[in-house]
Amino acid sequence: MKRFSDINDPQDGRMPLTVKNYILLAAGFAVIVLGFVLMAGGGSDSPDVFNQAMFSWRRITLAPLLVVAGFAFEIYAIMKRF
Repeated sequence: MKRFSDINDPQDGRMPLTVKNYILLAAGFAVIVLGFVLMAGGGSDSPDVFNQAMFSWRRITLAPLLVVAGFAFEIYAIMKRF
């Protein structure tokens, strides 16, 4: 049976994620949420009027790039070994 000091060994190769990994995961999640927030909106008040604001550069280009970059950063945060 393992002792408690053996279980909490910082050099243990079996610990997959560290605190730094979780911080990077939180940062990536924040970038993904920011991308979805920037993508939201663009509707019109009246169904008879078409609003061109939904085709803005922010909603069509910037927000999807942020979401994809956030997911790529999440993969990096999981795979990075400290």
